[in-house]
Amino acid sequence: MLPNVLTTPAALHRAENQWPTGVAILDDQWGENVSLTWPELADRVRQFAAGLIGLGVEHGDRVAVWAPNSYHWPIAALGVQYAGAVLVPLNTRYTVSEASDIIERSGARVIVASGAFGGINRLAEVLGAPISEGRTIISVPLDDAADADGALTWGALMSSATYESVEQARSRADAVREDDLSDILFTSGTTGAPKGVMAEHRHTLHGSHGWGANGELRETDRYLMVNPYFHTFGYKAGILPSVLFGTTMVPLAVYSPTVSMEVVARQRITVFPGAPTIFQTILDDTRRAEHDLSSLRLIVTGATIVPVVLIERLQSDLGVETVVTAYGQTETSGFITTCRPDDDAVTVATTCGRAYDGMEVKLSEQGEVLTRGLMVMRGYLDNPEATAETIDPDGWLHTGDVGTLDERGNLTITDRLKDMYICGGFNVYPAEVEQLLSRFPDVTEAAVIGIPDERLGEVGKAFLTVKADATVDADAVIAFARQHLANFKVPRAVEVVEAFPRNASGKILKREMS
Repeated sequence: MLPNVLTTPAALHRAENQWPTGVAILDDQWGENVSLTWPELADRVRQFAAGLIGLGVEHGDRVAVWAPNSYHWPIAALGVQYAGAVLVPLNTRYTVSEASDIIERSGARVIVASGAFGGINRLAEVLGAPISEGRTIISVPLDDAADADGALTWGALMSSATYESVEQARSRADAVREDDLSDILFTSGTTGAPKGVMAEHRHTLHGSHGWGANGELRETDRYLMVNPYFHTFGYKAGILPSVLFGTTMVPLAVYSPTVSMEVVARQRITVFPGAPTIFQTILDDTRRAEHDLSSLRLIVTGATIVPVVLIERLQSDLGVETVVTAYGQTETSGFITTCRPDDDAVTVATTCGRAYDGMEVKLSEQGEVLTRGLMVMRGYLDNPEATAETIDPDGWLHTGDVGTLDERGNLTITDRLKDMYICGGFNVYPAEVEQLLSRFPDVTEAAVIGIPDERLGEVGKAFLTVKADATVDADAVIAFARQHLANFKVPRAVEVVEAFPRNASGKILKREMS
């Protein structure tokens, strides 16, 4: 059930009261063996919130979190909101320049950052960048770098909480309203400039509850969280449904088939959402039979094309009772349509299901998917023009996707009005990549498309026109992109062409490129 007040602090209060002995989170990734009950998690959230208040964080202030999946992330995220502040998640694949742009534009006063992870020390990069000036940096203790000079350690922040400041945090939590901002998630647009999607607590919790109810989440479930917490899939379809339904969170920072299967077997995982490529690698793993995966009951996938045979194999080879797919956008907190648990394999694989309760879906005359309802964002941060372009006067959000609706209301995405493609579950907007590649020496114009990839679904391919008599090395272009872009945005192939195919108005015809 939803809490009486649709805010994350109210949801946390309900969880600690309803499941006083239930396990909220299990995490043994960092040399610790952390197990927190719901009251223990709530106490840590209050400590974190009290620490933020002690730093001068006010109601409505923004706090950025740049860290991988660990037990610290839910504490930080819920703690930010408990203090009445607004969460700004940062993609762990961002470069420091990408992260700095979002921190600056969101006005975040505090940055919560981890040390070395995935070969990048985010804490050191933040501390070494101009963006750290005038801001408090809190270190997430995943390694020794968490004690870097210039950062406030996690332990110091938590221990700064006093009885008085915790009580002040409780007052702040009670003052949070349903229409207060809960978070600002940045997503690139067709112009290539990242846009900050402003979601209110009521938008977020309606969506998270709808997702959890559809999956029939319960307090006996254990949820393996490989989807990154900075993404709606990990945060609004992961952390928050667990809070609403008492489900145990088991975070995993780095996906691998072996580790995932080991965790499923050891922790008796029942719920395991992820991109199709995750389950393909598990099904094809030669050592799968060595792991007991019989506890799995629910798999939720999507974000790209899902082969029918994959759904069938998840049910037959793994014995998973329920497999569903869904469709959403950051602008709707990640929730527009979903298949239901009793849908057949073909429906699950070839459609995105039907509208969530509280959402409507229709098609425009051009076939564009339009949606409105309880999960639609307030708008884009400091960008009323883009907001007006996306949400029409009748409240319909224009998704930029083209689709069809069958007689049961199942939605199938058939094309994209926007050029966006999906690489490993992450949206990539070519305009952003094209703007960067156009700055490479001797390149006159760039066009990027998504091409099929067996492992990642789609990857980028860049087409370039160059100055007369110039020679541009493809490997150098890719290396240049890696310096400035998150890995999933980097093109995997580069081709120099004499000219682009264009229509009568001069627009590049990407459909004629491959």
